[in-house]
Amino acid sequence: MSVLAIDAGTTGVTALVVSAEGTIVARGYQEFTQHFPQPGWVEHAPEEIWQATLEAVGAALKAYGKDDLQAVGITNQRETVVLWDRETLGAPRRAIVWQDRRTADICTELRDAGHEPRVSELTGLRLDPYFSGTKLTWLARNEPNTWALVESGRYAVGTVDSYLIARMTRGTWHVTDVSNASRTLLLDLSTGDWSDELCTLFGVPRDALPSLVPNWGEIATTDPKAFAGLELPIAGIAGDQQSALFGQTCFEPGESKCTYGTGSFILTNTGSELVRSDAGLLTTAAWRGPDGALTYALEGSIFVTGAAVQWLRDGLQIVGSAAESEAIAATVKDTGGVVFVPALTGLGAPHWDPHARGLIVGLTRGTTRAHIVRATLEAIAFEVRDVLETMPQLAALKVDGGAAANDLLCQLQADQVGVPVERPRIVETTGLGAAFLAGLGVGMWQSTDDLRATWQLDHRFEPAGDRAAADAAHRQWTAAVERSKGWAT
Repeated sequence: MSVLAIDAGTTGVTALVVSAEGTIVARGYQEFTQHFPQPGWVEHAPEEIWQATLEAVGAALKAYGKDDLQAVGITNQRETVVLWDRETLGAPRRAIVWQDRRTADICTELRDAGHEPRVSELTGLRLDPYFSGTKLTWLARNEPNTWALVESGRYAVGTVDSYLIARMTRGTWHVTDVSNASRTLLLDLSTGDWSDELCTLFGVPRDALPSLVPNWGEIATTDPKAFAGLELPIAGIAGDQQSALFGQTCFEPGESKCTYGTGSFILTNTGSELVRSDAGLLTTAAWRGPDGALTYALEGSIFVTGAAVQWLRDGLQIVGSAAESEAIAATVKDTGGVVFVPALTGLGAPHWDPHARGLIVGLTRGTTRAHIVRATLEAIAFEVRDVLETMPQLAALKVDGGAAANDLLCQLQADQVGVPVERPRIVETTGLGAAFLAGLGVGMWQSTDDLRATWQLDHRFEPAGDRAAADAAHRQWTAAVERSKGWAT
């Protein structure tokens, strides 16, 4: 027995076939285009996400087959806003991506009007362009013809999971879960339901939003004519970071993980308790079981980490691949005084400055590409340290995501945070979490204890080197971060 997991990320879609033993037995991957129509704007073509999904799934099925599959699980980039026609399933415009900064002025307007305390009380979030609500406000103000069709009921509004489920079921289902809904600025965290008050504030018709369903259970059924010839229950849904928390088997309060993806996201399970932070962390829904019980988490959201390495590859063209960054960085013993603040789409936790921009300082005639590449890896470790310093002290940090395969990064991280960094054998825990949810949903696994038994350690990185030197490097980083703030204003 096995399940199919779809991980619809920010730069591409991964499809995994996961066995009952919790191992990945087949995979497929397909990138899609990133659109940057203006500085600070980021968009995706929904049809390209769908086609990438079909291609990734096709590659996984070619390697494994279809007969043994029991269910489908979906995990996705969160906060990204998609509109589609309920009848044709076509998208009238490109999706506005979570990284997009175009709504900074709307956030300022709402903050100046005194709305942020109430928004934070209800949602656990803050007024930042990162979240979906202000993206929808922007659409209503700037694209009135499109928005009129949202208000009339012709266009559906959702996150990427909702869109994919609509495509997979030929428009039969319009659903999402609390982990995605809690990132929209439209969900009341305490009730786990859409808030009429928030929908009114952001000008979003509640009828356009998806129905809320549990994170696991038989949620919908795929249509074989639309989805790779498969007629399977969609039995698990979660936003990517909550899915990774689940995939890392962080089922108990206090258990934490850090995912290195396009950005980096540190989540700590807080159980049934809504824990508030005064230090720039977000309170969010982790998951809701079929019995309706909500589990919450604290989250530190860092917008650009892996995307900085991608920028080295595609923007500066000083590395040939992301995997090459480790070898290049290892050719120098330090950065030669170079500090890179990768605030390419503003700063997230704990600084929350949408007007910050990327900064490279400390350049000399002796600076080489190796110094810049190493400074990029160090920046990722510094950003994660900044978030962890606002959380209770951890005994160890579980890491996952593509960049977790980078040994140098993991060692730099351990040196900076001063606790061991634990990397599991399977670092694709975002997709694994979706598989776990789907498998629970159809009874392939009976309990979270069964899932915990599948987690295996690959490597434990112990803090090493001079602690004083690590702290001095972090102070230099902090000074550079201050210089990056407010630049876009």
